[in-house]
Amino acid sequence: MEKVPKFNNLKERINFYFQDIETLPGRLTDFFILSLIVATSIIFIILTTNISVFWRNILETVDAVIIIIFTIEFLLRFWVADNKIKHTLSLYSLVDIVAILPFYLGLSGLGFVRVFRVFRVLRLIRYIKKKYLFARITNIDTYFLVRIIFTIFAILFVSSSLIFFIEHEINPERFDTFFDAIYYSVVTLTTVGFGDITPVSTLGRLVTMGMIISGVIFIPWQLSTFLRRMIHTSGKIKVKCKKCGLQYHDPDSTYCRTCGTTIYIPKREKYL
Repeated sequence: MEKVPKFNNLKERINFYFQDIETLPGRLTDFFILSLIVATSIIFIILTTNISVFWRNILETVDAVIIIIFTIEFLLRFWVADNKIKHTLSLYSLVDIVAILPFYLGLSGLGFVRVFRVFRVLRLIRYIKKKYLFARITNIDTYFLVRIIFTIFAILFVSSSLIFFIEHEINPERFDTFFDAIYYSVVTLTTVGFGDITPVSTLGRLVTMGMIISGVIFIPWQLSTFLRRMIHTSGKIKVKCKKCGLQYHDPDSTYCRTCGTTIYIPKREKYL
C-alpha cells in the first residue's frame, strides 16, 4: 500500500482521497460511499413494503441523512474540480444530480419525483469504471465479470422499482409486493414472458418495452465482451510487461508483442 503524499492545502487532500485507491484513507472513503449506496438501495426496497409507522420514520430519517452526505460529497467534488463546467456535465456528476435532486424536490412538495430515487444505484458506475470495488481489481477478466454483474443488477433494480411504482396502486393484484416486480423484471429481461403478470397502464407498458430492449442489447453485449476476452486469453500465460503493462502473452514469447520489451530470459528459464 502506498504512502500518503504531502499536500499543500485541504483542497488537494480531498481531491486525492476521492481519486485514490492505494492508500488506506482513500479505500476507506470509497468503502464508506459504496456502503451508503447499498444501504439507500436496501432502504428504498424496504420502504415499498408494509412496515410500521415507527420503522418507516426511522428508515426515512436514515435515508435523508445519507442523501445529505451524498450532497456534501457532490459539493466537495465540485469544489476540488479544476474545470467545474466539464465536471458538472460529466456522466458521473449527472448521475449524482439525478440521484440527489429528487429528495429535495420531494421536500418542496413535488412528491411524484421521488420515484427517481431508484437511480441512486447508478452511482456505482463511478467505482466500477475505475476497475475496483473496495480494492483494485488487477485481473482484467475479474473486472469484466464484475461489470457484467453490476449491469444486470442495475437494470434489474431500476426496472423493478419503476414498474412497482407505476403499477402497484392501479394494479395491486399483479404487483402487490416488490418481489412481484423483481419476478416480472427477471421474466421480461430474459424475454421469457410467462404472461402471468402484465402491466395495465401505458407508462408501465413503455417501461416493459425498455426492459425488453435492455435485456436484448445490454446483457448480451456485456457477455460477448467477456467471452471475447476469455477467448483472447485462452492458451496464454499471465506475464505482465514491465513497460507497457500487457498481461497476457504466448507461452513461447520472449518479447512483449506490443512494445518489444524482453519478458523472458532463456538462461534462467523463467519469466520476469
